[in-house]
Amino acid sequence: MVKDNIIPNHMDIYWHDYTGHVKDKPIREASVPVKAALIGRVGLMLLSCGTGAWRVRSSMNALAEALGVTCTASIGLMTIVYTCFDGHKTFTNSLCLNNTGVNTSKLDRLERFVKKFPSEGVHMSGEQLQSELDEIEKIRGLYTPVKLGLASAFACAAFTFLLGGGPVEMLCAFIGAGVGNFLRSVLIKRHYTLYLCIVSSVALACLSYIASLRLAEMFLPVSGGHEAGYICSMLFIIPGFPFITSGIDLAKLDMRSGLERLAYAVIIVGIATATSWAMSVILGLTPGDFTSVSLPAGIHLLLRLIASFVGVFGFSIMFNSPVRIAASAAAIGAVANTLRLELVDFTGIHAAAAAFIGALTAGLLASLIMKKLGYPRISVTVPSIVIMVPGLYLYRAVYNIGEMSLTLSAPWLVSALLIIMALPLGLIFARIITDKAFRHCT
Repeated sequence: MVKDNIIPNHMDIYWHDYTGHVKDKPIREASVPVKAALIGRVGLMLLSCGTGAWRVRSSMNALAEALGVTCTASIGLMTIVYTCFDGHKTFTNSLCLNNTGVNTSKLDRLERFVKKFPSEGVHMSGEQLQSELDEIEKIRGLYTPVKLGLASAFACAAFTFLLGGGPVEMLCAFIGAGVGNFLRSVLIKRHYTLYLCIVSSVALACLSYIASLRLAEMFLPVSGGHEAGYICSMLFIIPGFPFITSGIDLAKLDMRSGLERLAYAVIIVGIATATSWAMSVILGLTPGDFTSVSLPAGIHLLLRLIASFVGVFGFSIMFNSPVRIAASAAAIGAVANTLRLELVDFTGIHAAAAAFIGALTAGLLASLIMKKLGYPRISVTVPSIVIMVPGLYLYRAVYNIGEMSLTLSAPWLVSALLIIMALPLGLIFARIITDKAFRHCT
């Protein structure tokens, strides 16, 4: 299909052409190609939601078992190559997404589809099942670009406080992140390329932060020294989902998916930090320390809980989570992230070790909530620890590399890498503790 005089690089798949010649025949009685088409489509849709290879393969296997076929799959970030066979016939297919992202609302619907398939879906025809998947496919963004901008604004303002910023930095980060993610959402909705979305949104976020700060200095009694918060205005770009799912996939030896997701996350971080560094050079900014804000310990603890809740809730909304899932993730994140910060402040524990404990706590709490509420585990766990990803450390590392201050860059980079490795490890060990299927390599 040609749209706006642009010929798509990925051709559409007409799934209803693969529903069998007898439209009312139960899918279990259909041919192997019909069954394989259904299995592949569900796997591809799950992959488009941002979930990892282990979950995609488990869902494809569940459908295959219910349909009486065997399925083997090689899964990457955007592609699936799989084979279905029933002992007599074999069908191999290769499927590819045209883009990737995160959509926890669609993920929730797909997991419910897979769970009810052995009892309900096997009695439906291929045509009926493909029509049901058509309805799930229509689940796009639950929120408008304005709402996504506001979610980013609140999340990054909360992030600013947790990193040590004060009211001025929080207000300017609120404006910068809100405007930046609004632009990013509009560009994504219009299917612009990844690089353009990142560069444009990060540059606008940094520019908006500085513009709002200069206006505040002109019309309000605001002293200087608040430029450090401009880094926080672009933290909405942090690729938390691919970072975390890459670690989980590598833990299950899904090397292809894990390495591809890691490369995707590194690309986003590299482009975003390089853009913000370029903006700092143009605007004459340096990533200094925040002005210290002195608060009583009890009040500081309470504010950390509130800021962590707000930050995780905002990131969850950006991942297209329904409010009930976002609130669940926020409650978990408030406890886990505050625990992490308090451990660093009062025990002197290394930041990476505290991150591991925080992620482990989030994973264990998510397991309890998932059993009661039935949400997909990943839709709660990943948003709850995205706020722990050291975006500030990564930026300072790249900034100092750009300034050729390699001695200053090394500590920031090493600290960031240790924390990034600790976060998925925490979730992995929580999963090992609570999930028998995950702890085995069968």
